Amino acid sequence: MNIRTRKILPVAVIVLLAIAAWHAVDVGDMNVDIDGDHFDGALGALIGLLFGGAGLVIAAIAITCAAVFVGVLFAGLGVLMLVGLALLAVMLLAIIAPFTLPLLIPLAIIWLLMGRAKRNRNKRISQQAA
Repeated sequence: MNIRTRKILPVAVIVLLAIAAWHAVDVGDMNVDIDGDHFDGALGALIGLLFGGAGLVIAAIAITCAAVFVGVLFAGLGVLMLVGLALLAVMLLAIIAPFTLPLLIPLAIIWLLMGRAKRNRNKRISQQAA
């Protein structure tokens, strides 16, 4: 890219954005009908933009509230689902292939020992910090 193109490119982008903004705000043929009253021109455009913007704000608030609710709901359900799936997997493994149960017992013992070691390590760290 040469120097001349580098200077023209930002100007061209700004001009195109200005044209797009002008086209979006152009109120030449906007008509609004509220309970039989007909508004057109600049007043119709103002009323249309006002009600359209208010509707978007209300929709954004409603979607945000719904997203927070669903996030909280699914976070709790997700933990329960993972625990249930883990128990189901162990039960299915024990039912389908009983010969794998002896493999699960040493894994459970190792898991308990590692958890106990981690608790002891955390206890020592908290005692040293105090």
